[in-house]
Amino acid sequence: MTFYVIPRGRVIRRRAWSRDDDFDTPESEVFVPVNVTGDADSYTITALLPGVKADDLSIQVLDETVTLQGEIKSEENGNVSYLLRERPTGKFYRAIRLAEPLNADACEATLTDGVLTLRVPKAEESRPRKIKINSVK
Repeated sequence: MTFYVIPRGRVIRRRAWSRDDDFDTPESEVFVPVNVTGDADSYTITALLPGVKADDLSIQVLDETVTLQGEIKSEENGNVSYLLRERPTGKFYRAIRLAEPLNADACEATLTDGVLTLRVPKAEESRPRKIKINSVK
């Protein structure tokens, strides 16, 4: 399993860039990989979140955007001196913009063994409909 930590220089550049505009987005220290699949009725988002508890995770759905936000906490012990430390810790923020409006009231989320599976149905007005054709004689 691979996790990506944003290099320090990129975080500094992102902070400098974000000061120049009016957007107020939270800082991310940890990159959370996600997969997004879709069918006619819904989207399924799968995210790797090792060590994250459901209480430390916030999911928001607004219009076409799904936002995952939280923190991967470390098991700090003041007496430990690390020789190698690769497990990511810190805050994460992912905003995933999808192609169609979403039905936020019918979302279903499960967090099992560090894998978040989120099913987000499409809004009724964006689903394809069959139209019956009447023949005139």
